Amino acid sequence: MSGLRKNFFIKARDFIHAGEASIRIQHLLKTMQYDPRLVRRIAVCSYEGEMNVVMHGGDGNLHMELDRDVLQLDINDEGPGIPDIELAMRPGYSTASDEQREMGFGAGMGLPNMKKNADDMTIESQPGKGTRVRMRFFLNEGG
Repeated sequence: MSGLRKNFFIKARDFIHAGEASIRIQHLLKTMQYDPRLVRRIAVCSYEGEMNVVMHGGDGNLHMELDRDVLQLDINDEGPGIPDIELAMRPGYSTASDEQREMGFGAGMGLPNMKKNADDMTIESQPGKGTRVRMRFFLNEGG
């Protein structure tokens, strides 16, 4: 891929700034006049991924790469990893703390929402070695 690239640092447990990268990506895509349905899908995925890093990961980053036909999001963290990806993909499954639930997070829909809204998604994770989620959105398929 070549084209527009943006990289955003995500600080673990920084709920004050959580979501800022997603807002910036959404604003950029709106100013570039992409289909609002596509922009919404990308915003959902970037926000859910960003919040997963804030809540569960160590520090990480969200990298966006925009090419003519594809927008790709890579979200990486230095957290504890996901021991059972299949279980983590189940709607309603959550490892959120009581404190995070009190803030309104932890419904267990982050990864399922990402899978639903991305055209393609892969997860690589190992306990103790962090997680990488890669999502692709095909730009010429009607949003």
